Amino acid sequence: MQFGIEIDVAAFEEPSNGGTEHLSGPDPSLGWTPPAPAQTIPINLLTDTVEVIVFNQEAGPVLAGAIELISPANKDRPPHRDAFVSKRAAYLQQGVGLVLVDVVTGRKANLHDELLARLGAAPPPLGAALYAAAYHPVERQGQPTLDVWHESLAVGRPLVTMPLWLLGGICLPVDLDATYQRTCREQRIEINSG
Repeated sequence: MQFGIEIDVAAFEEPSNGGTEHLSGPDPSLGWTPPAPAQTIPINLLTDTVEVIVFNQEAGPVLAGAIELISPANKDRPPHRDAFVSKRAAYLQQGVGLVLVDVVTGRKANLHDELLARLGAAPPPLGAALYAAAYHPVERQGQPTLDVWHESLAVGRPLVTMPLWLLGGICLPVDLDATYQRTCREQRIEINSG
């Protein structure tokens, strides 16, 4: 039997003033502040777009942020990688914050590097087979930029906490290790710790 699963975990918010509110940054009263980004990269945003968009003025959901767990199928073939990267590049070009988590050991493609290349950024390659990366599209001094955080992961080591930036400037900590531990407990999966 063979099947494929793609899980998109997303946070939604309803804009209070047409989605134009912008906060100056994370709220320190929440007790967590994201570290400085590992990189800030100028990016090219799509400027020539032809599309028809229909909105429900009765306050339909607005995508505010996304957490993507990369699957083996996402890294399988060039068309799959291209589709994955295209969708996530579109999120970033719309100002949506993104966290990618790649713990796939059987395939070697690096979707973080492919995503940055798609956005026209030319940073050095991440150089990690397993990683977590977070992206925050932000405009500074009239220029669109992308703040990037990335951490190498390794089998048997604890996972990391990454910043998830939502539309409107809100930043939430995504504690990947606590989430993994809780999921294993709730699913009664035994974790080998040694």
